[in-house]
Amino acid sequence: MNVSLILIILLVGAFATFLAGDKLASKVALFFGLAAAGASIVLLNHYNLGENISFINQWITQPNISFALKADGLSMAMLLLTTVLTPIIIFSSFGNDYKNSKSFYALILFMSFAMAGTFLASDGLLYYIFWELSLIPIYFIALIWGNGDTEERKKAVVKFFIYTLAGSLFMLVAFVYMYQKAGSLLLEDLYKLNLTANEQLWIFLAFFLAYAIKIPLIPFHTWQANVYQKAPTVGTMLLSGIMLKMGLYSVIRWQLPLAPLAAKEYMYIFIGLGIAGVIYGSIVALKQKDLKKLLAYSSLAHVGLIAAGTYTLTLDGLRGAVLQMIAHGFVVVGLFYAAEIIFRRYETRAIAEMGGIRTQSPKFTSMILILVLASVALPTTFNFIGEFTVLYSLSQINIWFAILGGTTIILGAYYMLKMFQHAMLGETNTKPFADVTVNEGITLVLIIGVLFFFGMYPKPITDLITPSLEEILTQINRIN
Repeated sequence: MNVSLILIILLVGAFATFLAGDKLASKVALFFGLAAAGASIVLLNHYNLGENISFINQWITQPNISFALKADGLSMAMLLLTTVLTPIIIFSSFGNDYKNSKSFYALILFMSFAMAGTFLASDGLLYYIFWELSLIPIYFIALIWGNGDTEERKKAVVKFFIYTLAGSLFMLVAFVYMYQKAGSLLLEDLYKLNLTANEQLWIFLAFFLAYAIKIPLIPFHTWQANVYQKAPTVGTMLLSGIMLKMGLYSVIRWQLPLAPLAAKEYMYIFIGLGIAGVIYGSIVALKQKDLKKLLAYSSLAHVGLIAAGTYTLTLDGLRGAVLQMIAHGFVVVGLFYAAEIIFRRYETRAIAEMGGIRTQSPKFTSMILILVLASVALPTTFNFIGEFTVLYSLSQINIWFAILGGTTIILGAYYMLKMFQHAMLGETNTKPFADVTVNEGITLVLIIGVLFFFGMYPKPITDLITPSLEEILTQINRIN
């Protein structure tokens, strides 16, 4: 039993969902999503018992390309994030009707397949293929099932597609160059390369362009808010909850160990870019009147802090970044889902047109308050563990980085609580607000449960990821 099983389940699930027809598509997709999540947990148990669940097989002889899937603590953590969030996202969509739903749900599973492949791949070409494959389904999900003006949506989605594709081409060029040096694209072979400082700089920058657009970091973020707003909520959840983590994960797995000299030389610049994203995202979020756009800029601020943590090149920085990636994945999916629940009833995302929901739905108000507090890293929530660890790592580099990075908590608390006040409190709205359905309640309770459980007991995840991160740090700190 190895990790290729997960990819098989998701890929077969995508085809089965399409063939099931529109009436059964959602249920078939949920079944395969749950099967992938269950298989991931079984594989995690095998991994924890010391079994080798990686998979490697010669794929192409000339050039020398392997179908290699690496299962270590870091990739298993990201795989679990993908396979656990996928059925939650599918289940959250049950309150909506989608035309041609068989294609819609098949694309969700195919995207999950591509993202899982990206987290597992340990051959450069295979990794690049999965990386690009994940772009295709979200392009169609946002374009066909998105909201708002069709022309504006088309412009936003095409910009995102071209931006991401263009950035990835630089990464492909870097892989081609390293293949000429190593004769292989296996991760362990690339780690053994003895590259000069100048070579490492160019490789570092090539990877940076691909990752900075995907995460996104400023000034490569201009596609993000519009796509988050125009995509259907399921698409926004997939983008913010899982897809942007591909860029952050890849910084740790590929960029830093392959070009450690450049990472050390320009550390302050890239930490500074991450911190700038924190401040910029928070300030722009303050001015937003559209709920989805506010959450998009809030996400930009949070991922800026995570990126800053990765570039500290410390164990605390890397560990905090991975913890925060997972925590952010759950909380941002919960918040976008809460925005969707409000939209189903009020058919608006304008915060000014909301208000007074508390008196009509106290249960929903309590759940959204918990998500808001988790987003601003309240102690006992999962986000607090990640953000505190990242801020501690930044303080080890320079105390001012930690102080400036901490603005994500201060400003975040201001704009999130202000949003909560305007959207949920105040006088009873003239529009009726039906209480949350059973499906909506189950989805939100699952997400909140994860945030509280790992907020109070993060040990299973820290124990899982720490050995892998220590190996990566050893590689970063090697003497060339």
